[in-house]
Amino acid sequence: MLDAKLLRADPDAIARNLARRGFVLDVERFRALEERRKAAQVAADETRAARNAHARKVGMAKGKGEEITGLLAEGEALARQLESLEKEQSAATAEFDELVLGLPNMLHESVPDGRDETANVEVRRWGVPRDFDFTPLDHVAIGEKLAMVDFEAAGRISGARFVVLKGGVARLHRALIQYMLDLHTSQHGYTEVYAPYLVARSSLVGTGQLPKFEADLFRVVSGEQEFFLIPTAEVPVTNLAREQILEASTLPRKYAAHTPCFRSEAGSYGKDTRGMIRQHQFEKVELVHVVRPEDSYAAREELTGHAEKVLQGLDLPYRVVALCSGDVGFGSAKTYDLEVWLPGQQKYREISSCSNCEAFQARRMQARWRNPATGKPEPVHTLNGSGVAVGRALVAVLENYQQGDGSVVVPEALRKYMGGAEVIKG
Repeated sequence: MLDAKLLRADPDAIARNLARRGFVLDVERFRALEERRKAAQVAADETRAARNAHARKVGMAKGKGEEITGLLAEGEALARQLESLEKEQSAATAEFDELVLGLPNMLHESVPDGRDETANVEVRRWGVPRDFDFTPLDHVAIGEKLAMVDFEAAGRISGARFVVLKGGVARLHRALIQYMLDLHTSQHGYTEVYAPYLVARSSLVGTGQLPKFEADLFRVVSGEQEFFLIPTAEVPVTNLAREQILEASTLPRKYAAHTPCFRSEAGSYGKDTRGMIRQHQFEKVELVHVVRPEDSYAAREELTGHAEKVLQGLDLPYRVVALCSGDVGFGSAKTYDLEVWLPGQQKYREISSCSNCEAFQARRMQARWRNPATGKPEPVHTLNGSGVAVGRALVAVLENYQQGDGSVVVPEALRKYMGGAEVIKG
């Protein structure tokens, strides 16, 4: 969430920043809610103090053997009044908190302006798209020729937006996961994490998926227990810092986690209905950084570079794009997307988003570090990025390494995870 002190001190400045996203902060409503909340708190505090003083007065009267019937009646009236005021305070605070939790993060000043993805700015490119001597197929057609990518079977089992992988393609999918984890842990200094796939509502509030994006999540209820299937490993891994005060000497903390991800794709009907680009269930290797605030933008460059190394090691052409103000995610202050070249679509498609959330998630999670300069706990900065999305990496390998006879060459970096296999054939 945003800094409460800044919100109260200068809501107009925050409104101007959020307007770059196309988000409208109703400043007058905010001020009215804040006044209501403060007034309710002051009234409750004053009545509580009066009740406590009155209780002492009753105690003194009892000690002197005085008649206290009237005093007791007055005390009961104060108790009823306090109960009513506490309910008002609770209601005012809840409405205020709901508004604040619905506010997106403030944008970094360097984020380019724009309404949607058409205004995103290309930062750099790596690699040159392959020149095929035949018309390249998309991954769906390649998978069908190999008889190793089965959407029909997945549809019978679960419905749309699922896939069954078989044989060499299933092994290639697993090889990509192992390759990414080994790269990030052995070369980039990440600690591997195995995390829960089911999380509590509070964890999703902490990382910003709730309350705003509940429609995009799969909710699981068992008896009186409520869980959500994780939309990304960002949720459980970032929450490792939840309600903690971290010592400066332990920062930065860098985590890598492979998990399945589950998304209802509530707002994407009609988009990417063909193939594996947008699925209800998919795999990612997620990278999370927890850092000192002054280090977070250097960390974002580092994190992006680590995701790029995955694609470079696979020799997949890609580009890095700075998202514009209208395309940056809810919790991010600044984001780079990596977009990999897909010959079957003849375009670059997103395969990783690398975001600096600054203190936005940390405030929601109460994740802090002890600043040696002040000796006080202060919010950490959190960052996350896909390193990378496994299903989309599989799509990119199938399309970029396809051969005219329908086979797929295994990238050299993956062969040790494929038992030395160099080609996948049907």
